[in-house]
Amino acid sequence: MEQAPASDRIELAVVLRFVDIAVDALAEAREEIDALNVYPVPDGDTGTNMYLTVSAARDAVRQATGGDPRADREQALAAFARGALLGARGNSGVILSEMLGAIARRVAGSTPDDRNAEVMAEALHDATQASYRAVGEPVEGTMLTVARAASEAARRRAAEDGARARDVFTSAAEAAREALARTPLQLEALRLAGVVDAGGRGLSVILDAAETVLTGRRPVAVTRAAIPVPHVPDPGDHADLGPEGPAYEVMYLLDAGDDAVAGLRARLADLGDSLVVVGGDGLWNVHVHVDDVGAAIEAGIEAGRPHRVRVTHFAEQVAERRGAPTSVPAPTRIGRRVVVVAAGPGLAGLFEAAGAVVVLGGPGNRPSTGQVLEAITACGAAEVVVLPNDPDSVRVARIAASTAEADHAMRVAVVPTQAQVQGLAAMAVHEPGRSFDQDVLEMTATARHARHGAVTLAARKALTMAGWCEPGDVLGVIEGDFVEIGADLFSVTTAILGRLVAGGGELVTLVTGDGADDLGERAAAWLDTTHPTVDVVVYDGGQERYPLLLSVE
Repeated sequence: MEQAPASDRIELAVVLRFVDIAVDALAEAREEIDALNVYPVPDGDTGTNMYLTVSAARDAVRQATGGDPRADREQALAAFARGALLGARGNSGVILSEMLGAIARRVAGSTPDDRNAEVMAEALHDATQASYRAVGEPVEGTMLTVARAASEAARRRAAEDGARARDVFTSAAEAAREALARTPLQLEALRLAGVVDAGGRGLSVILDAAETVLTGRRPVAVTRAAIPVPHVPDPGDHADLGPEGPAYEVMYLLDAGDDAVAGLRARLADLGDSLVVVGGDGLWNVHVHVDDVGAAIEAGIEAGRPHRVRVTHFAEQVAERRGAPTSVPAPTRIGRRVVVVAAGPGLAGLFEAAGAVVVLGGPGNRPSTGQVLEAITACGAAEVVVLPNDPDSVRVARIAASTAEADHAMRVAVVPTQAQVQGLAAMAVHEPGRSFDQDVLEMTATARHARHGAVTLAARKALTMAGWCEPGDVLGVIEGDFVEIGADLFSVTTAILGRLVAGGGELVTLVTGDGADDLGERAAAWLDTTHPTVDVVVYDGGQERYPLLLSVE
């Protein structure tokens, strides 16, 4: 039996790379996909919904693994599937979550003896089958059609001798692009608008991301060159937003037994259209377009326990996107706030004292997109600056920021702070009295000029820039790189401080964490002796894993 090379195996490291690339690709294509959205309702949010669904899956798998490719693969894939289910938004997002869940389950069930080409072809086939089952009335010319074309091409390629997983995804992605270009020939609404299917385009972007991960090549999308992207058509031209079509989108999570779902589907099918119910093992994500919102929710109550209920009025959503007045005025937003990810209780207190809205995070407990988005939207400000203070949280912050701008007519900027001490430096120069752009510029410049480091303990044997470290060794970090290895905290701290101060600076900030004891005071005393012209401030941050964080400005 063929054994695929290690680089071709669908290991957890590949999954982690895929979710990052897929999220970035959907972020880049989101506005384009939103503009394509004319079916089933021209509400212009398909790209956003697919983007948030994959982002939720990414957050979940990152939370489950801490980004460690050696974590348990099956548990990580289960978290990925559940994250997609819980975070799914809109018709396309719910369908996509079912596809991603089917793929995750097939990959998790594979063994070292399985050919990866066959596993991935079967995973794509399972995803297609699951998506058709999930939709109340499947329609061709949609993302379902694109998924089927991709899975059929994948199975044909997998049957060839010597085929690898990368070959399967190359064929699947190419077939998806070709099927996408044909969608206007299958669906009248697309032909009249002169566009391809939005959900199909999103799925094509995701398959392109998978191909990129496995081959290193970035496929060239052909759809935009083949078919122009228009403005969203007037809703009055489409029955689903007119007098004869459902006026509301209703979504909720449902705790219910599997035996209750068939009755729920039948009840909701009588109430409206665009019905999608996905999930299993007692948890379901329900989506339907209806006129009677109460009846749709009551159907969920009869089946089990609905929660996280979300209702969207289509006409108002489209009007809001165009800047037209709606019957329900948007909440008034005033002023400017800063949203900060803080890695410890002491740091949280420092940021809150400076007027920031704090989201708790840090290594092993990084916040999800939803948590950051909630903090941004709930603060009531018209302008928000986000300080993620961690490399992995920068992407999450950008997703949340762009979503808040699209959905809530806010101005949101992310200052890409990589460390807690950079966030403290940026917060120190925040000035609400300045213009928004100038404030963001000053905070960004200050954070960028704050050279930062840290002291931590090695958890395992590893090769670093400073050589091999053993568990329990003290590690000195500068700008994210391990550059010192020592036996005690103080000697490594002074080595790191010496390197940073040698580059110049007037202010040193020390933030002590768990296990620091009197390290902050000893380091401050050392600086007073060796660099008496430098000012020093010491804070109790309470962060885990890092006895000391430090910066020089």
